[in-house]
Parts: sequence; structure tokens; C-alpha cells
Amino acid sequence: MEKKVSLKDIAHHLGVSVALVSYVLNGKEKQARVGAEMAEKVRRAARELNYRPNLVARSLQSGKTRTIGLIVADISNPFFSSIARIIEDQAKKLGYVVIFGSSDENDEKQQDLIEVFLNRKVDAFIISPAVNTEKQIISLQKMGIPVVLIDRYFKEQWVDVVHSNNHAAAEQAVSQLVRNGRKKIAMVAYDSPLQHMEERRAGYKAALEAGNLGFRPEWLVPVAYTRMDRDVREGLGKLLEPLQIDAVFFATNSLATAGLRRINEAGLKIPQDLALISFDENEAFDFFYAPVTYISQSLDTIGKEAVEVVVDRINGSRKAPVNKIVEAKLVVRESCGSRK
Repeated sequence: MEKKVSLKDIAHHLGVSVALVSYVLNGKEKQARVGAEMAEKVRRAARELNYRPNLVARSLQSGKTRTIGLIVADISNPFFSSIARIIEDQAKKLGYVVIFGSSDENDEKQQDLIEVFLNRKVDAFIISPAVNTEKQIISLQKMGIPVVLIDRYFKEQWVDVVHSNNHAAAEQAVSQLVRNGRKKIAMVAYDSPLQHMEERRAGYKAALEAGNLGFRPEWLVPVAYTRMDRDVREGLGKLLEPLQIDAVFFATNSLATAGLRRINEAGLKIPQDLALISFDENEAFDFFYAPVTYISQSLDTIGKEAVEVVVDRINGSRKAPVNKIVEAKLVVRESCGSRK
């Protein structure tokens, strides 16, 4: 049987102390003031020597499994799949493993995932919460388990959160349409009480008011997550045939993708008949004949900040809840242009 490589073997291989190797492989090189170059040498040596930590022994000794449970709304959505990968990569650098699942915007499924992850003894959670899950988050906090919310959050809840500047970004996007001469601007948004969606709707209304256009309730198309395709088809269709609007702001990339299909069915031309902007990007936007303007959220920053906050919580180095707002930027392309 091949001899199992130990921390001592790695230390001897590099000519350093066992303590130094332990700090690095346990993600504590910053606390121990180990340089980045040396930390990378230790990790490289561990890989080359095929080092495998004894996770069972480590968890029994420390009471930690060095795992993080990640729950997102829909892992098939490019936004969530991208941010999950960023979180996974960042956590790995700090010596943590991420296990994840999708709630599909369902509170019962989110609770099921939480229970599965608790049985796996995860050290903490990063969650993009579904509607009506405030009590689930409170329950985890009462158990002393660190929780960081990403993308969306609950306004009155005392919990760590990392999210985009939704109101300002939405207002900027709709203001761009106003500057380009659009006066009949609709919005397609999920009919959700979650704070991020409320802020995007509020940003839309604020831009209309600033442009002296006024808000028309019939131009705000509500969509249920479980009936997205149908609601977009029917709700947006009423505004397209006959055409009553000259622009559409979509609150998410999935809504925009469904909307593009309906717009094509109506035979409308972009941007001649209709200008478009989406919150979040999607690869499909690049292949549309008029590349779609979108609000780009800094997924890299959101993911890394979430991991940093949750690891600090695990290590007990934070006290007051953190509310980190990450700036999003508008990427202007052909779809929101003036009529030609």
C-alpha cells in the first residue's frame, strides 16, 4: 500500500516548518503572515506529492468540516452558474469545499436543501434566498451557523448580504432609453416581494419620473417564476400586438430571453420598432442581430466578497452584519439605440 503523505513530508520536501505547511493548507496563511509565493509553493508541493488531508480527523479535532453550503435559485441560469463557479474557486483557495443545489425559487425545496447540508455538517451557508424563507435564515442564525445572502435579501433582516446596487443600475438603464428618445417604456419583472426585484422596479419608476414620463401600471408586466414563459408571452404580447410601447426593460436575463422570442414572433425590429435593455447578461444576447444592451453585475466581486465574509464569520472575526453593495455597470449596445 502506498504510504500516505503527511504535512511533515511536505515540510521536509520544501525545507520549511510543519506549522507553516499547516497554516497554508488550512487557509490561514494570511493570519500567519506567510507570503503569497511561499503559500503557492506549499500548495504546489501538496499537489505534486498527492497529499490528501484526513478530513474526518480534522473535523473531529476542530469541529469544522471546511465545507460551505451554497443554495442558488436556478443553477441553469448563467448568472447563478457563473457565480457558483467563482464561489467554488475562491473557497478552494481558502481550503474550503462548496456543495450546492438549486431551490428553483421554492421555499420548501430550499428548506430541504438546508436540512441536507446540515446533515453534511457544513460550516456555513451562502444563499440566494427564495420568497418566504426569512424564518429559515433566522433558524440558521439561532443555531449559530454563519449565513451570507447574495443577490437578494430581506430588508428588515439582520444578516450578512452581498448584492448589486439594483435601484441605481435599473434607473441608469431606463434613463439611457429616455435619453435615446424613448417615451413609452415598459418593464417585465418577476412578481416578487424580494428586495432586489423591488429595487429594480423602483429604479424603473424613478427614471420615468425624472424623464417626466410618468408611470403607467399597465406597462409593468408581472411574471410568476413558475409561469415565466406563459406570463411573458401573454403579458408582453398585449403591449406588442398592437404595438403600444417603444422600449422594454427586462428585470432579468431569463425574462429578456423569453421576451426576445415573443418580440420576434410579433415581427418587430430592434431598435427601429422597439429598444431593449436587460438586467444581467446572457450569451444569447451576443448572437441576436441587434446585440442586447445589459446591466453587468460584477459576479467576480460578489462571489469573492461572499466567500470572504462567510469565512470571516466561520473564524469569528466579524461582529456586526455586513451589507456590501457592489456596483453594476451598463453595457450599451445596439438594442437600445435611437430609431434609424
